[in-house]
Amino acid sequence: MKRKKLEKLAFENSSPCVTISMNTHRTSPENLEDIVGLKNLLNEAHERVVNEYGKRPVTDLLEKIDNLEKEIDVNYNLDSLHIFLSNSTKEIVRSSWPVMHNAVYVSGNFAVKPLIKDFNRTIDYLILVLSQSGVPLFHAINDGIAGEIKNDDFPFVKNPHVLTDRDKLSDGKKVDNMVREFFNQIDKAVVRVHHKTDMKCVVICTEENYSRLMQVADIPSIYLGQASINYNNTANHTIAMDAWQIVKKFQKQTRTIAIKEMQDAAGQGKVITDLAEILRAVKEGRGELLITQDDYHQSVIMTGDYTFDFVDDVTLPGTIDDISSDLAWEVISKKGRAIFTTQEEFKSLGDIALKVRY
Repeated sequence: MKRKKLEKLAFENSSPCVTISMNTHRTSPENLEDIVGLKNLLNEAHERVVNEYGKRPVTDLLEKIDNLEKEIDVNYNLDSLHIFLSNSTKEIVRSSWPVMHNAVYVSGNFAVKPLIKDFNRTIDYLILVLSQSGVPLFHAINDGIAGEIKNDDFPFVKNPHVLTDRDKLSDGKKVDNMVREFFNQIDKAVVRVHHKTDMKCVVICTEENYSRLMQVADIPSIYLGQASINYNNTANHTIAMDAWQIVKKFQKQTRTIAIKEMQDAAGQGKVITDLAEILRAVKEGRGELLITQDDYHQSVIMTGDYTFDFVDDVTLPGTIDDISSDLAWEVISKKGRAIFTTQEEFKSLGDIALKVRY
């Protein structure tokens, strides 16, 4: 999820903005269910727009809603689908992250919460396939390989430090030293790429080789972890899926650290949990870290710059379907962080909490 697209959608302010979010399937025949699910959500969107705004002011929008079904090829679906429609906008975003439930939002702004999650959890990283026969380095984005890194170092064709003396081949220590020297050169090459790109690296190799690499690594912290190599299946998509499991664990650890940061800040009196106070602090630019339960939604009608009324009926005129989406973007746009989580550790703080800068 590119920041420019997120910004464009987050800043759009037209009435109505229709957001449709739904879980989808990557494979057949399950993805046939997506056709029915999408049709039902589009019908719901059409009905809500007509009931709340009438037909004449939103003719272009209704036409987009009615024609959208034939524009979605379910064979390209990932884990969720997000559709953003207004009289002037049509954006379709596929995501690797599921949503808590399928939903239609009709408001004066788009409900960008799923895209913020996608933005936060979309990660560019390196995949090093480490063997003595050849060592390629790939650029990956989430669970897919974007391309192979080719430069003065990569790919390493084979270990140049091979002992040819048969007597020395029986010397385990010499063989081990040669392997370490080879891995040392690879590590230095990975570090050079890391310094240029700031990307961390997952290594596909045996546990023994990963241990050797860590022993010679100049900056061990750039390595996120190791996934076992399957010499019978080194296809790019298999390598990417194996590496992605390591990255997801790393991302969960990052969220856990953020939750601990919030808990520590609560002990220092730097955390706000009242929604109205959060709104004021965020608009004033004091929000450093916002954490929200993934399934938390709150509909409101604004009564002033910093005041609102809670509403249960999302079809009421002027309703913001989910203010937590607006708050999250406001924090990010002012150089703060916004995280959505389902982790148990956060529940002691409630549904939503803001760590303030001052």
